[in-house]
Amino acid sequence: MQITTKSEYALLALIELAESGDGRPVSLRRIAESRGLPEPFLEQVFTALKRDGIVQAVRGARGGFLLARPAEHVTALDVVEAVEGPVRPTTCDAPVCPVSGECPAMPVWDRVTAAMRDALASFTLAELADHDMHRKG
Repeated sequence: MQITTKSEYALLALIELAESGDGRPVSLRRIAESRGLPEPFLEQVFTALKRDGIVQAVRGARGGFLLARPAEHVTALDVVEAVEGPVRPTTCDAPVCPVSGECPAMPVWDRVTAAMRDALASFTLAELADHDMHRKG
């Protein structure tokens, strides 16, 4: 699995939501303009984020999106898996290879998968938003 633009945009958009943190919904238009992201693409990304319970939609004239849970409880791993699916460095995830039987490389992929998951899980939206706010000065 390759981390794609979907994950990059999702993280940037959710950092924007975490930074707003005032309890009011944020429109996709505002997120798109603030972060320089294409709004139509964000609509697709937010559909997946909503489905996985990371954001909630608020309808109406002042509608938009809110984080469905505190930013401290949303990790980069949650976001990536919501928009990309399970994190695996290879397309093969079967312990038994349909071509050659038992996969002799599986220990490598298992360790790489664990390292990727651990790295992504070590960042919360709250930490990323805090870092961004300090960077902006």
